[in-house]
Order: sequence, then structure tokens, then C-alpha cells
Amino acid sequence: MPPKRAIAVTSTSPHCSGNTAGRLGANVRRLTRFHISPNSRVMQDAFWIVLVVVVVGASIVAVITFALTDKTYAQIGRGALSLDQPTAAEPVSSAVRDDEIRQMLEARNERRRRRGQEPLDIEAELATLLAPNLDADPELAAEVRDLVIARNERRVRQGKEPLDVDAEVARQLRDLG
Repeated sequence: MPPKRAIAVTSTSPHCSGNTAGRLGANVRRLTRFHISPNSRVMQDAFWIVLVVVVVGASIVAVITFALTDKTYAQIGRGALSLDQPTAAEPVSSAVRDDEIRQMLEARNERRRRRGQEPLDIEAELATLLAPNLDADPELAAEVRDLVIARNERRVRQGKEPLDVDAEVARQLRDLG
């Protein structure tokens, strides 16, 4: 079979070119804009009116909806799993607390062993963690003492019996940890 020869283009299609032989081409049609209706200017003017009416109407509906809701939006994020809500959790017994602290200390010792360090005595660490901190910051103790004295003055004015200042200071420092 003989090889095919290239064919030279000798004419153009009036549909795609700007030539006007026959039907109008796309370029001519685009330039003359015969395909656009004469009412397009009216529709462009009405667009802004429709846009403003829709935005104003939606704003009015949003304000009315917000005013009629009974604190629905305030309840979003609230519930049993929310962190900012106080829960009625059962107080943990000291045995359970000690067991959990012991487990954490054992895990820390295991990490120390893996790094090649000397493991610590778990019971000694547990005793130091659970020992009451009697060495309170002197400034904190003075501030707590001032608060207890002020509370006693209020109690006396209300006709109640005053508290023992030293015992109350020790109790509050113990509660603070």
C-alpha cells in the first residue's frame, strides 16, 4: 500500500471562522450579539433588587427565629460528656486511688527499665506522693489566715460562733494540697 499523502487545507468552514459565506460564524455572532434578547438590560437591573429583597428577607427570618428559640443555642455543647459541666461522680475510695497511683508508678518504672535507668521503689514513691504537704508557702499561709480572719469577722457580725483560726487555716491548706 502506498504511503498516505498530506492533504492541504484549501477552504475554511464558515461555522467556526469569521467568514460570512453562508451562515454567520461564531465570531460574527458574538460580535453582533443577535442571540441576546433586548430584555437582558431589564433583567440585569432587576438582579440587584431581587438580591437586596432576598438578603433583607433572610435577615428578618433569622432574627425572628433567634428570638423565638428557647435558649436552644445556649445548650449546644452541653450534656453528659461536656467537660465544663460538674458531674455527680462518685468519690473514689483511697484504696482505688492508691491502686491507680501504684499502676502509674509501675508504668513509669517500666519506662525507666527500658531506657536502662535504675527503677525506683514504688512503695516509697507512693508514700511521698500521698504524704500531706505541711510545708506550705508562707505567703499562701498568710493569705489564707487573712481570709479566715475576715470570715470570722463576718460570722461574728451574723451572730454565729467564730472558727478556730489555726485549725481552719490548716484545713484549707490541706484541701488545697
